[in-house]
Amino acid sequence: MHDEIVEQQADITRLLLHHVHAPVTGTHFIRGILPISAPSAVIRVVLGEAGAYTPDELIAYEIPLQWDDEPATAQDITAVLRTLVTGTHIYSSDHITQVMGMALVRVEPSALDTPGPTTDDRALGILRCFTQPYTEEKPSLLLRGFCLLDEDRLRLYLHAAEAPEAVAVDVRPSNATTAWLASLPSLLDEEQYWTEDDSDPHCTRVVNLTGW
Repeated sequence: MHDEIVEQQADITRLLLHHVHAPVTGTHFIRGILPISAPSAVIRVVLGEAGAYTPDELIAYEIPLQWDDEPATAQDITAVLRTLVTGTHIYSSDHITQVMGMALVRVEPSALDTPGPTTDDRALGILRCFTQPYTEEKPSLLLRGFCLLDEDRLRLYLHAAEAPEAVAVDVRPSNATTAWLASLPSLLDEEQYWTEDDSDPHCTRVVNLTGW
């Protein structure tokens, strides 16, 4: 079950990355995807306007990875997000909390009147079959999620095959990426870069590579 959750979170993250630039709907963009450790079969998607970084500008939605005993797809997640940000929704207090300073809403997909994927969603799925074909071989580091912490600080949630949980890696998009990308597997084990972020429950530790 643990490996299945990790791979499903990584697949959903990969397939939703384009919504960093393309809105889910209207002015709502994905500003982060936060992985939850097993046995919780959920994923958290952070929405906000383009250029939003501060917690009070963002809302995280916690969405189950299983619906009616079927695995949720990236298209399912997108459809739920569109439903959540259109119209008015009233949530009970036990469904709202906070994480990393932002509001967190626990979603029950069965309580929503969610339309199916649009024809554009399905067309995108077809195109991806050719540009991003499925393969059984997984990369040594799976991207389980990410978070845009500020204008020049990106947090990556990475999962190594031998690791029990995700490790967060903070980088600066403005820096050259070639050096740290090539050295990343070994850098994860160098304690000089380790730090803590008590506000972030989505990782075992933070590796600060913002100086690279």
